[in-house]
Amino acid sequence: SQFEVDLYQNESACQTPLDRQYHEEILKLEKAGGRKNYRIFTYTDHDRFTNLEEHCQKVTDSDHEVPSYLAERMANVRRRRQDHRPVEASSLKSKIITWEPSEEFIKNNHVINTPVQTMYIMGDLGPYGKLGHREYEHVLCTIKVDGNGVITVKPDFTGTKGAYRIELDGEKREVWKYTIENASVQVQPEEEEREQHIHNQKDTFSNLLVLCFQLYSRHKEYLSGLVGSEFETTLPGTLRLFVNGEIVSAQGYEYDNLYVHIFLELPNQWSSPAFQQLSGVTQTCATKTVGWDNVAYFCYPFTLEMFFTQGDESEDSLPHWPVLYFEVLSLDFWQRYRVEGYGSLVLPASPGLHMLTIPTWRPVELGTVAELRRFFIGGSPELEDITYVRMPSTFKGERLSRFGFRTETTGSVKFRLYCLQQSKAFLETSALRQRVQSVLDRLGGFSQQSSVYNVLEAFQRARRRMQEARESLPQDLISTSASAV
Repeated sequence: SQFEVDLYQNESACQTPLDRQYHEEILKLEKAGGRKNYRIFTYTDHDRFTNLEEHCQKVTDSDHEVPSYLAERMANVRRRRQDHRPVEASSLKSKIITWEPSEEFIKNNHVINTPVQTMYIMGDLGPYGKLGHREYEHVLCTIKVDGNGVITVKPDFTGTKGAYRIELDGEKREVWKYTIENASVQVQPEEEEREQHIHNQKDTFSNLLVLCFQLYSRHKEYLSGLVGSEFETTLPGTLRLFVNGEIVSAQGYEYDNLYVHIFLELPNQWSSPAFQQLSGVTQTCATKTVGWDNVAYFCYPFTLEMFFTQGDESEDSLPHWPVLYFEVLSLDFWQRYRVEGYGSLVLPASPGLHMLTIPTWRPVELGTVAELRRFFIGGSPELEDITYVRMPSTFKGERLSRFGFRTETTGSVKFRLYCLQQSKAFLETSALRQRVQSVLDRLGGFSQQSSVYNVLEAFQRARRRMQEARESLPQDLISTSASAV
């Protein structure tokens, strides 16, 4: 088109290899004396062109129709579907609804058909001297070729019909007429026979591929039956933790249309796979009245996979379990969001099913102005670092003071967690042979895991208290008692 000629003449406008190829072809045309045709040109799938008549198919007859999200996502699929002609009721032979479709039926009648290549034959119907304007470009014919070799021409060849008409909206009301004819050379009998022979060879080759694939599948099943199922194992000194969780519901909050944002924090010596997502957001859920509370049922599933690798076997190194932080927010009709509550939970140290109800709180400001601002324009005080719900990850001191930090108790969130653990026993070293089990062995895959962890933690606290008490005693008293002993 004249528009493409004006665009691709400048090398700076070329972005893709196809644009640069057009640039070189336009330079060759200029050296050869220019192009002969200015009205008829083509667009293909790789060009920057979209046929709006096929892309935006209206569902209703309203002039003010706004396409829905699903219509926009399915527009490209519908554009590449084969055009089905309407079938009269008298000639309807197949059933409209198939109640028990087979797998082959589903594959053959899926929404996404075989790949289709599309070419648009365009006409620049602008007045003389004003060629190259996009508003004067009109689709004269659409040619589609699918993977099976079927060619579709729309509109059809003219034949005995009259010419097609295109009326332009303007002052002069111009009318253009054009015809579409099949100018292909008639296939000779020898070429047709040769083509049929090639098709027969392709069919034979396809049948051989199917037979080979079936033999390979049977042999693979035979080997799998001999070897058995393979299970992925962990390395020695590593604990693998799987959590299949679900945010069940949230209740007791001030506003409606709630959603929850979750974030997983991994302590030291914990890691996760590269593809693992450590955060997520639920859908917005409206509440319903259950008893005296307004409950929002999310039923939002999530999966977590983590690895713990023990660095040293010292007695002071107790593993810290990962923490799941979350915040509950609300979004109203005017797109105003408010923080409804913060909370956190430590992932269970014992495997199995766990039903947890976690209460939440939110920061508040004193005074009527803050509540008016929260009610009318939305927004509320929120934490810059969500780990401030517990002990912040950036805190390095001995004591964390929250004096003067005002909060308000809000609702609660219900979680359902299925925990699975996988570990191997540590290899005993010469220095630790007298120890029956390491800390990780006791914490890896036994139902007594949480109790052992609590006992060890209490022992460490008692030991630290004894050391602090010993340091606080006078030195002369300690030396006297030692000499008496």
